[in-house]
Amino acid sequence: MASVSTTLTINGSKSHVDALLAGISADDPDTFEAKIIENEDGFQLRILVVGENLTTVRNTVDDLLACLGAIESTLNSLE
Repeated sequence: MASVSTTLTINGSKSHVDALLAGISADDPDTFEAKIIENEDGFQLRILVVGENLTTVRNTVDDLLACLGAIESTLNSLE
C-alpha cells in the first residue's frame, strides 16, 4: 500500500531538543518516529511522520506542531 511521509526538524541545544522529545513522546508514538541527532551546529530533533494518506499525515503533523508550540512557550517562559 502506498504511504505518505514528511520529516520535521528542529535545531537547538541538547536540553531544548531533549525537552521537546520528552513532551511529544507521550503523544501517540505509533504515528511517528523521533530521534535526536548531534551535528556540527549542535543538536537536531528529527520527527518522521508516515501515514496511509495525506490527511492522516497532516493531522498528525498538526497535533505535533500544537504540542511542540506549547512546549516551546513553556520553555521560553522559564528562561
